[in-house]
Amino acid sequence: MNGAQALLKTLADAGIEVCFTNPGTSEMHFVAALDGEPRMRAVLALFEGVATGAADGYARMADKPAATLLHLGCGLGNGLANLHNARKGKVPVVNIVGDHASYHVKYDAQLQSDIETVARNVSPGFVRTPRSTAELARDAAEAVKAARTLPGQVATLILPADVSWGDGGVPSPPLAIPQALPASDETISAIAALIRSGRPLAMLLGGRALREPGLRAAARIAASHGVRLLAEVFPTRMQRGTGLPPVERMAYMAELASVQLHGIEHLVLVDAKSPVSFVAYPGKKSDLVPEGCQAHVLATPAQDAVASLERLASCLAADQLPTIQQAQRPAAPRGRLSAAKVCKAIGHYLPDNAILIDEGITSTLMLGAMTAGAPRHDLITLTGGAIGQGLPNAVGAAIACPDRPVIALIGDGTAMYTIQALWTMAREGLDVTAIIFNNASYSVLNVELERVGASEGGGKARAQLDLGHPQLNFARLAQGMGVHAVRTNSSAEFNKALEYALEQPGPHLIEACVPESLNRSKRRILPWMLKALPSLPQGLARAIKRKIAP
Repeated sequence: MNGAQALLKTLADAGIEVCFTNPGTSEMHFVAALDGEPRMRAVLALFEGVATGAADGYARMADKPAATLLHLGCGLGNGLANLHNARKGKVPVVNIVGDHASYHVKYDAQLQSDIETVARNVSPGFVRTPRSTAELARDAAEAVKAARTLPGQVATLILPADVSWGDGGVPSPPLAIPQALPASDETISAIAALIRSGRPLAMLLGGRALREPGLRAAARIAASHGVRLLAEVFPTRMQRGTGLPPVERMAYMAELASVQLHGIEHLVLVDAKSPVSFVAYPGKKSDLVPEGCQAHVLATPAQDAVASLERLASCLAADQLPTIQQAQRPAAPRGRLSAAKVCKAIGHYLPDNAILIDEGITSTLMLGAMTAGAPRHDLITLTGGAIGQGLPNAVGAAIACPDRPVIALIGDGTAMYTIQALWTMAREGLDVTAIIFNNASYSVLNVELERVGASEGGGKARAQLDLGHPQLNFARLAQGMGVHAVRTNSSAEFNKALEYALEQPGPHLIEACVPESLNRSKRRILPWMLKALPSLPQGLARAIKRKIAP
């Protein structure tokens, strides 16, 4: 075998079944070797950010990594944003980056760059450059092990061309994955004592704690001891809907998140990070844990969060039946189309066992409330905040779960970052329905312009946040890449398009032409947020208004 052939066999033996590729000259021996490994599916992307985002979406739903194939440092740079999202979501990815032949590096050719330095931004725990064909397969097996070991990470293997084409490749057997341990007896006892004290306490759930077993264990504790349950603002993957315990997500806006935590004296973190503001704001706190509230860790991301919750529930004798979400769908929307009505239609038509990908930014503020009582589904969100994740995630999720419908809700601004994902959906015949909110604006940035204290921005400043000149037509863009697409301006048109898309094999794109989701005045945000966070006591409206108002 040459190195590339040994590498592919090593990956396949370790359970890697899909490679999302955007290859160049240095990766040609890897490309040629794909024909000799029938267990490896190769999926071409027209942009590296699609390949990396698809690998992210695949791993979130398959619970194991896919591989990427990127071309040199420039290709890695193009894919970096979605690798950042994967890193923040603790998603396992085996990231393979081709490099020049080792003897060619000294010539500083046009594409030469320091790939290791670039890679460490998204792979701080594992970056490896094998120096010989004999080392390659062993390094690949270690990359898979690193990616799959909790908490999960992006493991980057840099593949010099001569190492790839060199003879003497020997496949390496899979390495054992260390088993994650639950919280210690001392930690369980300490958290149980806090809960028994009766002081106001909330549990912030993230990671695997937001899957059904973790949700049910946490909900038993909440029902038996009056604990409040919250979910991270941007969960990697959250199971929700009819028959599951409902959990309210933390608000994106720091002002609202601090209100959600108002009065809490103890915050218990379960595979979750202590909440902080998304970005810094002049004169406002970055740490969202309220004064007088202590944060405690039940389970770190490297521990078994579900087993920790189950042990805590057993310690507390938490056997009271938890609150379960009842089936409840909103009526189909009517009249003029709006972002809220699109969310309402999703709640009305959402099929059973769907995968819902939310990158609608401001347009999907009502999505949680409208889909709470819909059939059970998985929710994927923008973990790292780098936009352009949603469409590629849909590609990966659809390949991981070909028997499940995938619905991706995407803002118009974010769609343009990775619009090439539509071509891959068409090429692979994926059952994806992409819904693009076309409000001709970076709406969230119009809000942020005021929140950071720059509200005096004039015409030139506002023009940087406007997408209406020229107007984007996503239906035509999609059709040009082979995806069935329609443009909708009314609720009736949107309902008809969504029904058709869910009944017919995909992919489909529905362009929802909606007015700007949020008015530039922060006071107009208040009623949206109160509806999106239904568990907040209405008496807190004045406090919220004081925090948000200019």
